[in-house]
Amino acid sequence: MTDLETRAAPTRAGALRRAAPALAGYVAVRALGLLALFLWSAARDKSAYTLLTARWDALWYVRVAELGYGYEVRLANGDVHSNLAFFPLLPWLERLVAAVSPLSYADGGFLVSLVSSLAAAWGIFAVADRVYGRRAGVCAVLLWAVLPVGIVQSMAYSESLFTALAAWSLYAVLTGRWVTAGTLALFAGLTRPVGLAVVAAVWVTALASFARDRRAAAAGARSTQEAPDASDTPVGPEAPPGPGTRLRRILGMVLAPLGTAGYVLWVGHHTGRGPLGYLDVQAGWRNGFDGGWAFARFVADKFTSFPAALAGAGLIIGVASVVWLYVTGVRQRQPLPLLVYTGVVTALALCASSYFGSKPRLLLPAFPLLLPLALALSGARMRRSATVLGAVAVASAVYGAFWLNGSGPP
Repeated sequence: MTDLETRAAPTRAGALRRAAPALAGYVAVRALGLLALFLWSAARDKSAYTLLTARWDALWYVRVAELGYGYEVRLANGDVHSNLAFFPLLPWLERLVAAVSPLSYADGGFLVSLVSSLAAAWGIFAVADRVYGRRAGVCAVLLWAVLPVGIVQSMAYSESLFTALAAWSLYAVLTGRWVTAGTLALFAGLTRPVGLAVVAAVWVTALASFARDRRAAAAGARSTQEAPDASDTPVGPEAPPGPGTRLRRILGMVLAPLGTAGYVLWVGHHTGRGPLGYLDVQAGWRNGFDGGWAFARFVADKFTSFPAALAGAGLIIGVASVVWLYVTGVRQRQPLPLLVYTGVVTALALCASSYFGSKPRLLLPAFPLLLPLALALSGARMRRSATVLGAVAVASAVYGAFWLNGSGPP
């Protein structure tokens, strides 16, 4: 077990009080973003609420909630856009909200997103607080809130729901609550394909824990042979866990992949294309994993003209910044589950072969990338940190309003 696993976790009421400043700051930032969106939309004679609940992927989720699976659009170029590409948890929740209230499916999606974004903010705080302390936790939440595409956190999309499940699953791993971690990973796997990242974090950390237990047991056996005294028996963090702990760890590992695997196998059965049928569905959207080759060509094409070259330079800086933040996290010795999760989310986002404009949104769940910045801000004077975050919050609010009122990426 690690120090993070053995450190006492606060009670639920105490944890909420501890997270209150972060959650209050998050609500303020998101309220600013929504205010900017509503003002901008009103000036352009558009409905901000419609932009939040009935655009791009939000429409596909509503169709799944309303009609079930089987809806598809055939494009003139032969591509087939099937709603099987969208994982089911958000539509299920939209249908549940509509069933128990007078709200529509779209309203339900918006409500789920709002509640999930708060749960995600609390989960991000819990993880960052656990690793670096309370002030870093507050900064991490505010940094996540002021991301340029932070407006997505308030849309009827699955990003907020997924981030909430992922953050709390990672927190459960850090605190040694393996069944909870596996259960939340299961639900994350029913939310987005990148649920694989949560599964990987649970599995890799669990396997590392088993290896550590084996080394601790071997060291204890050697110590006993050298000095057979009861007082020499390993205790505390160095003592091998009991059978109950190992059993819960195994159960967490069993539960973790069931969401992703269950939906992917169901799609294969539903389409009659076997276990890899989901890949065929994604291919109909011209989406896949090519190691980043298509994205690299997309960036290179930007340098064939001006001012498109400026956009290309911006993309290179953005990718370099993401890589730098991840490497910095490694150097700062972030806990293993965070590194595994962030690495998989980042790889899947950057190496997907389509929807290049959506990559900032796809990176939204990779919140551990923000921890090095949060740690730096937490060490600065409070006035300076507040000034930086306030300025970025205003810029993010304006950008979100502009982006959502334009053609924008899906």
